Amino acid sequence: MTEREVRVRFAPSPTGPLHIGGVRTALYNYLLARKLGGKMLLRIEDTDQNRFVPGAEAYILEALAWVGIVIDEGQGVGGPHGPYKQSERKPMYKQYADQLIAAGHAYYAFDTPEELDAMRARLQAAKVPNPQYNSITRAQMRNSLTLPEDEVKALLEGGAQYVIRLKVPRKEEIRFQDLIRGWVVVHSSAVDDKVLMKSDGMPTYHLANIVDDHLMEISHVIRGEEWLPSAPLHVLLYRYLGWESTMPQFAHLPLLLKPDGTGKLSKRDGDRLGFPVFPLEWHGTDSETGEATVSKGYREEGYLPEAMVNFLAFLGWNPGTQQEIFSMDELIQAFSIERVSKSPAKFDQNKVKWFNEHYLRAKSNAELAPYLLTALHEHAIVCSQEKAEQIVGVMKERVSFPNDFWQEAKYFFQAPTEYDETVVSKKWNAPVAAALTAYAEALPTASEVSAEGLKTLFNDTMAAQGLKPGQVLQALRVAVTGAAAGPDLFETLVILGVPEVAQRLHTAVVSIPVAA
Repeated sequence: MTEREVRVRFAPSPTGPLHIGGVRTALYNYLLARKLGGKMLLRIEDTDQNRFVPGAEAYILEALAWVGIVIDEGQGVGGPHGPYKQSERKPMYKQYADQLIAAGHAYYAFDTPEELDAMRARLQAAKVPNPQYNSITRAQMRNSLTLPEDEVKALLEGGAQYVIRLKVPRKEEIRFQDLIRGWVVVHSSAVDDKVLMKSDGMPTYHLANIVDDHLMEISHVIRGEEWLPSAPLHVLLYRYLGWESTMPQFAHLPLLLKPDGTGKLSKRDGDRLGFPVFPLEWHGTDSETGEATVSKGYREEGYLPEAMVNFLAFLGWNPGTQQEIFSMDELIQAFSIERVSKSPAKFDQNKVKWFNEHYLRAKSNAELAPYLLTALHEHAIVCSQEKAEQIVGVMKERVSFPNDFWQEAKYFFQAPTEYDETVVSKKWNAPVAAALTAYAEALPTASEVSAEGLKTLFNDTMAAQGLKPGQVLQALRVAVTGAAAGPDLFETLVILGVPEVAQRLHTAVVSIPVAA
């Protein structure tokens, strides 16, 4: 028997922006597929039409592309098992529900919403902790197991509304092996008779998911821990449909917790703590007020996709070594499901920022220059590629995000109109002002316009003025940039150019009052 091809799928619902936890799920699927020479599928699970949000599907595709997850088959790409959107597969699901009914593993339920409410109320009154439609309660309900056959036939022929429910056995152990958690054993009494087909003819997630995974020949289902309670139900469906021998291997990923570890990470937590929980910015509508809303995205906040991938990979997985920095190719080589933890992972915003700083500093000046040039263009400032590369070269050790370059480097294009008060009050005096005037006048005579050359000239000028360089350096920086700190000062002077530096020094000497 030939070894089965590895085929994984990411199957989000288009109900809004993709949560960062969903990106992690997609990443783990992708890493496993690439590691084992398999394929990555994308399926859109839109069986719940009431929760469909326009634009969500396009957002999902864009988010996956941004972090570098390449879809081999599925929505947006195509392939031999299409369509890859469940709403477009609707006609094929009913036959499997009918198959389950014919085999005695499912049944028609004609209960009205009022009858279901009454059933739950009875159970609550009887102090039943988790009221549900199951192997016990179905005996008191209106379904094809309790009604006479001719009445069931008449109801179906008369167009009565119904759902199709799975008939879960009353006393049975349901067992399956999870690649992360080992053997999972659940008693069937804890599993309710889930609806498989809704009254509108659409399948529920449970039926559509199983049918699609089977027809698309999925070998591994890697999904969030929140689906673990549904897994026993899915195992029963595979068994009852006769597909148990090709059932995919399950792996349920640990939860992503908010930074303090007190619960699942939500959009509200991100809003409260000031960081995004979505990969890309999302423009939506407030469900209560109807007003337009904007949710922050990591891309727009200046995070690099390489940093996000590296960070997300470590939220629940570790390579078993001290290595922390991984390219996508290195992650693929190192990844294994066996090294994914069962324990929840705390979301550490400082760590993703650390990764971002690393990847930013590892980029060449030529790669970073466009970030600055784009911002300059928005402010109608002309700058050469060469100068932009020089500026990001001296700035990149001091910024966390590419978006910071403009904010931190404004003084390269705009002479200061204000000067750091702390430095002025401590360092500015008549001898310092005179020394800076002397340096401004000496600059055009510099034999070499380089950081070393301008520094030598500065030291010589200060010696001639009877001052030590350390007495004047901070004042020089403030006079030229307005700020108390920044990148290498003499590199900064070189980029600004001798005429501009001289002009700024003369302006500062005139503008900054000397204490009496």
